[in-house]
Amino acid sequence: MTSNVDLHIHSVFSDGLHTPAEIVAMSRQIGLRIISITDHDTVDGIAGALQAAANTELTVIPGLEISADAGKLEIHILGYLMDHTSPDLSAALARFGQARLARGQEMVNKLRAMGLRLSWERVCELAGEGVVGRPHIALALQEAGYVRSSQEAFELYLGRNKSAYVPRLKMTPQEAIALILNAHGVPVLAHPADIAFTVPDLAAAGLAGIEVYYPFYSPDTIAFLRQLAQQHHLICTGGSDFHGLGLLPDNRLGGVCVPASCVTALCTRRQHLGARNG
Repeated sequence: MTSNVDLHIHSVFSDGLHTPAEIVAMSRQIGLRIISITDHDTVDGIAGALQAAANTELTVIPGLEISADAGKLEIHILGYLMDHTSPDLSAALARFGQARLARGQEMVNKLRAMGLRLSWERVCELAGEGVVGRPHIALALQEAGYVRSSQEAFELYLGRNKSAYVPRLKMTPQEAIALILNAHGVPVLAHPADIAFTVPDLAAAGLAGIEVYYPFYSPDTIAFLRQLAQQHHLICTGGSDFHGLGLLPDNRLGGVCVPASCVTALCTRRQHLGARNG
C-alpha cells in the first residue's frame, strides 16, 4: 500500500541516486502529495525540490538528516520546516560537507592500498552534484567488479569498523537538536526502534518527535513507538528512507503509510516553537 506522504527521502545531494527534480516527478507520478527531502548533513537539494514542485499539487517540506554520535551509538536527527537559508545552519553544514569529502578520499585511499584500483574521479562522477558518500564508493566498487552489490561493499569494506571505514566528523545528538532548533526547525529522531532508550534524554534536550512509520517496522513496533511518543509528548513522523532502488531496493518511494496527521502535527509544533522563540 502506498502513502501520499513521505517525510524521509535522500537525493544526489547526499547519498541518493536521484536529483530533487527527479524525486518530485517520481513523487507526483505515484500520487504523493507531501514529501520532504532529508539529505544527510546538507540542505542543498531543497531549493531545487521547491522549484520543481512549484505550481503543482505536491508540497515539499524543507528537511535534512544530521548524523550524530553518542559514544558508540550512531544517531540520526531529522529536521523539518527549518529556515534552510539560515547562515548559522549553512556554516555548520559546510564544515560537515568538507569533512565528508576528506573522509571519502581517505576511504578510497584505503581501498587502493588494499589493491582495489578505484578512481577518485569516477567516485566523484557518481556523486554528481552531491558530496561523496559511502554509497558512491560502493557503486564504484560494484562497477569495477570488486563486489556484486552495494550491500556487499558495505559488508566487506565500508561498514562501521570494516577495513576501509573512516569515522565521520562527530556531532552529539544534543548539538544536532540545538542546530535545528536554532534554525527554527522541528527535530525528530530517525529510525528509533533500536535506540528507543535514548528518547528520554533527547526529549529533555529539545527533541520534538520520533519516526514511527518506517520500512520493515512491524505493527507491534509501531504501536510501541507511538506509545513512547505519547509518553514523552512527542509527535510521530515517518518515511521510506528512499535513496533509490539501485541502493536500497526494498525502500520504495512512498512505500510506508504515513498519516497526514503527522504533517499537521509538525506544522503545529513549528508554530509553537516559533512563538516560544519569537
